[in-house]
Amino acid sequence: MTHWIIAPVVLPAMLAAFIVLAARHHLAIQRAVSVAGVLTLVAIALGLALQVSDGNILLYRLSDWAAPFGIVLVGDRLSTGMVMLTAVLGLFVLLYAIGSGWDKRGWHFHALFQFQLMGIMGAFLTGDLFNLFVFFEVLLIASYGLMIHAGGNARLRAGVQYVLFNLIGSTLFLFALGSIYAETGTLNMADLAARVAVIGPEDTVGIRVAAVLLLLVFAIKAAVVPLHFWLPSSYAEAPAPVAALFAIMTKVGAYAIIRVYTLIFPPDLEVTSGLHDLWLLPAALLSLAIGMVGVLAAKRLDRLVAFSVIGSMGMVLVATALFTPAGIAAALYYVVHSTLAGAALFLISDLVRTGRGNVDLTAQPPVAGAAMTAGLFFAGAIAMVGLPPLSGFIGKLLILDAAYGTNLVVWIWAVMLVSSLISLAGFARAGSVLFWKAESVEAPDTMPDLSTPAALSYVAVGGLIALLVANTVFAGPIHRYTTSIAAQLFAPGPYIATVLDTPGKLGTPTEDH
Repeated sequence: MTHWIIAPVVLPAMLAAFIVLAARHHLAIQRAVSVAGVLTLVAIALGLALQVSDGNILLYRLSDWAAPFGIVLVGDRLSTGMVMLTAVLGLFVLLYAIGSGWDKRGWHFHALFQFQLMGIMGAFLTGDLFNLFVFFEVLLIASYGLMIHAGGNARLRAGVQYVLFNLIGSTLFLFALGSIYAETGTLNMADLAARVAVIGPEDTVGIRVAAVLLLLVFAIKAAVVPLHFWLPSSYAEAPAPVAALFAIMTKVGAYAIIRVYTLIFPPDLEVTSGLHDLWLLPAALLSLAIGMVGVLAAKRLDRLVAFSVIGSMGMVLVATALFTPAGIAAALYYVVHSTLAGAALFLISDLVRTGRGNVDLTAQPPVAGAAMTAGLFFAGAIAMVGLPPLSGFIGKLLILDAAYGTNLVVWIWAVMLVSSLISLAGFARAGSVLFWKAESVEAPDTMPDLSTPAALSYVAVGGLIALLVANTVFAGPIHRYTTSIAAQLFAPGPYIATVLDTPGKLGTPTEDH
């Protein structure tokens, strides 16, 4: 048992408490503590990822209580990879928040930011469904505080809508957990995998209802159509660094789907047959199509980026819904790409707001910093649309290849290619209105006092773009690693044996407790 695996959860929780209690009114101390904490998280995440890169599975038993009776945290290639992605994203988002001054518009930004990281890290590392619910609630509370950071009626309305939709998801989650516990007597994921596998055909009703409820919960978190209504307004009205951090939030839903429906309810399980291809795949295709149509129809840059997040989640879940090793590997590669691209575009949207006073997609006079902002927007748009040479193009090719040979290959290819063309038109329209047509608009006699974005803001956005370039340059090794993740997910025996400490007894349910 290693103690390092709990550090990504405990460290931000302790830092948040310290900031609230000892540095509440000292912004410089808050910034120093927060940056140092996130840098430490990056180092810890890298260490954990290296430890599991050979297929090893890390386990931490809280209070040394053995599973399934106690709470466990589990680190495998998938969970540590997502922890690493979150830590790196959090670092650049935090630098932008400091550089742009967003963090000084309220006293509790850094504390809430750390609590948010705690919830995300816990959701990725937990080995228990009930504690997944707990970390979802930590996410909800912290994200609501971040949503309404700096105030404003529009932001408050969007925050209330965000909370209401997620409370509905939380209620469904509790119903699902109750159903699962009534049927199996456990909520430990490894123990569930062993118990669900031996449920007879005559006893499938309850567990199938629970599986459907869980899928609905995770679909809400992932903003899958038709459960996506909360996202466009919530992300568009949120402060830019918050919206950028939220780029990983929808991936928590995708992670939960991948984890639960490969470990507990795999596609070859008769109990839940049909959930993957008959339910999830059509919803994913619809999400992809509607998201990209929203990109074309958006009248503000922040809403355009929000709809592109919905479309990118549709792309991820199209590959996930195939539930093949190739599909999961492609989905995970695209998760990395879409998280970085979405976060970068939200921050670029804020650069535009800083330089011109608003993000309306209407021709207005050119503003300070337009050349640098335009260059970053061009790179971010290419990445999100999926044009070569950046990693979005590679990710889409991997998904198209994974879908080849399936029964719905024609639909998948058609929706992906047409939606890519629509998103290209939407981003091209936005870029031309913001940066090209601006040259032909005369400045009025009285202009608002606008300033060039801070250098640190450009450094943060440039760092995310650089990571997208690295994701392209090292696409081969990264895809080989996501392939090894998929292979580990579809051979869950070592995971179950490690958690339950029952080598050689896989598939046999433990005693009721």
